[in-house]
Amino acid sequence: MVFQGDRFPEKMSGHIVRQFVTWEQFQALESAFADIDGVRLIYCEGVLEIVGIGRTHEMTRTLLCALLGQYFTLKRIRFVSTGVYTQSLQGRAKFQADLSYNFDTEKEISDLCIEVVVTSGNVAKLRKYQLLEVPEVWLWEDGKISVFWLRSGDYVQSSHSLCLPDLDIEHLEQCLLMDSQLDAMLALADRYK
Repeated sequence: MVFQGDRFPEKMSGHIVRQFVTWEQFQALESAFADIDGVRLIYCEGVLEIVGIGRTHEMTRTLLCALLGQYFTLKRIRFVSTGVYTQSLQGRAKFQADLSYNFDTEKEISDLCIEVVVTSGNVAKLRKYQLLEVPEVWLWEDGKISVFWLRSGDYVQSSHSLCLPDLDIEHLEQCLLMDSQLDAMLALADRYK
């Protein structure tokens, strides 16, 4: 497959998974993709994902970031938004969450990582966070947020957030599905006045 210019090909499905990729092979591919916009490489224990980042993904991610920022402000929650930074465990995993947060103080490992899943994922979605021992992970997919807490080394699914116990996840999902981002922001503000 040939990549033209600095963009991920529109014809591509937006999601490629390859297994049995060595760390060294991943690093070589990472270098080759370094100047290509709109592409994210994710590596976890021999599984490589090449993901195209599209409009739906970015619209959902930026609205979720705005809604959570507004919620933190309204509830007076001290937070550090660590955004889309590269998290790595040498030789085993390297990836970027779509959103990540620390609460109260800055920490080496984020308290909460969030992924917006537009294309189908794979079994390594939670595994990479498990390797770094991220306490809470959210996966947004098909309009729903799945919340996972790390307990005794494994993730368990929950109906609410441990980091943000007063946040109504169902209401947040409704806000994310609204046609107007302004309406979404206003609905969240009205809920937590």
